[in-house]
Amino acid sequence: MMAVNETDRVVYRGTGRRKTSVARVRLVPGDGQVTINKKSADDYFQENPSHLAKLKSPMETLGLENDYDVLVNVHGGGLTGQSEAIRLGVARAICQLDPENRHPLKSEGYLTRDPRAKERRKYGLRKARKSPQYSKR
Repeated sequence: MMAVNETDRVVYRGTGRRKTSVARVRLVPGDGQVTINKKSADDYFQENPSHLAKLKSPMETLGLENDYDVLVNVHGGGLTGQSEAIRLGVARAICQLDPENRHPLKSEGYLTRDPRAKERRKYGLRKARKSPQYSKR
């Protein structure tokens, strides 16, 4: 879904989810800056290179890292889940940019939503599967 902003800039949107994190991503023509919750990506991810590389990887696959600014609102979960949610949102927004981009992103696995989440706790157990210590006497 392509939308036009009040400053007449074209905006491409994508939503990414992972574990309990939800990221709303906007791609705007620019010079490659990444802003997450009104902070720079370096500040938000505490300059962790693996998180930064993860969210930029779909754009690097297509060589678009210096053509678009990435504006993100993200909440829920931890930094790993948030970075992977942002990666999915960026990949979905790039697909709206040009349908030809879908095949390279799909082959890299960037368009697949990872369904793994924490398993719920069951009664009689300490965690989802951990049982109380057995006592013979």
